[in-house]
Amino acid sequence: MDSGFDFDVIQRSWGYLFREGMTFTVTLTLLAMTGGIVFGTLLAMMRLSSIKPVSWIAAAYVDLMRSIPLLLVIFWFFFLVPYIGAWITGASQPIKVGAWMSAVITFTMFEAAYYCEIMRAGIQSVARGQVWAGYALGLNYWQTMARVVLPQAFRNMLPVLLTQTIILFQDTSLVYVISATDFLGAASKVANRDYRLVEMYTFVAVVYFIISYGLSTLVKRLQDRIAIVR
Repeated sequence: MDSGFDFDVIQRSWGYLFREGMTFTVTLTLLAMTGGIVFGTLLAMMRLSSIKPVSWIAAAYVDLMRSIPLLLVIFWFFFLVPYIGAWITGASQPIKVGAWMSAVITFTMFEAAYYCEIMRAGIQSVARGQVWAGYALGLNYWQTMARVVLPQAFRNMLPVLLTQTIILFQDTSLVYVISATDFLGAASKVANRDYRLVEMYTFVAVVYFIISYGLSTLVKRLQDRIAIVR
């Protein structure tokens, strides 16, 4: 292995790192964010429901997901679900799920628990009079949530939702456990191929820092603007 910091390996691998790795990372982040917010909002409304069994089921799901490391959830889903699916369907071979689908489903399910708590706090931050106003207009519980409460809750919690999404973006690097080629995974393959671990991992750290810090700055500005509007 040559001594010194080799910048050429970064230049040579630029296209592969961003075309394959970063595309995977960004796509996974956006899909998991969208699915997590939708599922998390549903869980939040279930947790706030006056129907106790519904509230208990949602609370149990959230507590379970928040008590297990994400790495283990990814591992279990990828390796165990194919066998569980085969057992349920009676198939002779494990059901093929694949690294990509496993990552999307796992991150959506896991992040939904965190988005749920954010949305629950946002819903509870809306004045109770808004709910009674919706009922006075003839809306039921779900209509009041969808048309009156949730729009205000999303505005209140938007900075926190985006902050959680930045954390999600960073956590996508954990898909290495199922050999998925995200940005870090692509850099790892190049590093092992060219024996340039220091260069590649340093470059990955710089890219993650620039993106995460830039997004955090934008979230801070958005938070300040929302505070002014209030």
